[in-house]
Amino acid sequence: MADEDFTIESLADYLHLHPDQIARLADRGQVPGRRVGGAWRFSPHEIHHWLEARVGVLDDAGLLQLEGALRRSAGEPAGPSTSIPCIATLLPQEAIAVPLAARTRSSVITSMVDLAAQTGWVWDPEALADAVRRREDLFPTALDSGVALLHPRRPLPAIVAEPFLAFGRTSQGIPFSGQRGQLTDLFFLILSVDDAGHLRVLARLSRLLAAPGFHDALRGAADAAAVRAAIASAEEQLPE
Repeated sequence: MADEDFTIESLADYLHLHPDQIARLADRGQVPGRRVGGAWRFSPHEIHHWLEARVGVLDDAGLLQLEGALRRSAGEPAGPSTSIPCIATLLPQEAIAVPLAARTRSSVITSMVDLAAQTGWVWDPEALADAVRRREDLFPTALDSGVALLHPRRPLPAIVAEPFLAFGRTSQGIPFSGQRGQLTDLFFLILSVDDAGHLRVLARLSRLLAAPGFHDALRGAADAAAVRAAIASAEEQLPE
């Protein structure tokens, strides 16, 4: 995603919507933007966070549509794509901990970053952990289903060598979101090098998390290999 602001036309092209739709969303305050000299301008970073928030409320059809829009914006043809992010492939076995030895919110973040650093693809684990904590302080990523999707507020290409994920499962649920009574035991750490790639992984992972039986499969996996197998099996069943 470029740093230059979107216009109505370029944002419409990016999202594969009609410019009139973007204009109506902006006029109603439903998409973050500002007027400059009477014309709408949209910060790419604000659009990224707006899309990220929408991922959490879209159904599978909406997530599939978003995946398609992001693919087309990357210049890929319509239809099934071999470049759709494969969660199982992005999750190296050495970045999986079952169980994850952590009992508090802070220790989960530290442990997940240390786990990711075992790949050799994180050049500054301390800076990454700080970035993840700031994101959690701003808006917790824990879902009602007992899953948290940890990530920095922005991709960090300066300290992450390539896009990948880490996964940890604590032996019991822990208070992670700050909401009374909500416990979390499944933790994904999403590490991206660009905004569009982050959104694509988030949309793909969200589709998996909505699949029947997926949470049970992760909770029942005996080891790292079984976790990857469960994810790969669930991905094979996703409609494209």
